[in-house]
Amino acid sequence: MLIRTAGAEDLEAVTAVEAECFPAAEAAGREEFEKRLKAYGNHFWLMFEGERLISFVDGFVTDEPDLTDEMFERADMHNEEGAWQMIFGVNTLPGYRGKGYAGELIRRAVSDARRQGRKGLVLTCKDKLVQYYEKFGFVNEGLSVSSHGSAVWYQMRLVF
Repeated sequence: MLIRTAGAEDLEAVTAVEAECFPAAEAAGREEFEKRLKAYGNHFWLMFEGERLISFVDGFVTDEPDLTDEMFERADMHNEEGAWQMIFGVNTLPGYRGKGYAGELIRRAVSDARRQGRKGLVLTCKDKLVQYYEKFGFVNEGLSVSSHGSAVWYQMRLVF
């Protein structure tokens, strides 16, 4: 499996994988990904099987300590020198789940954030995934301020 960061050429593949992995109310669309890739493509970790994108993790860097709904919509909030690596999405195509691919990308994002001198990483997840992220060292901080897609989210933080 090849892992690399993203560029503009990955727009269609990223958008398609996101649409397959998240409900429409929660999924980022083509226009949002276009802005994200332009602003912080180096904070997308993509995994390919041959030429096919099968999994990716993305998010930007900021000095803000908590993940907010505004961040999903405003790629211009990215600050390459920021303290916290936010994770907006962990996506794996359904046929590839349960094989450790997302975990491999999460570990890569953690490793890169540590190497870049960040304070840590922050993500939000639904209740059923809290234990999954705890396996990587994330700590549940309780209900998130985010109500993205009208869902209930828990904020998880990994501090270095």
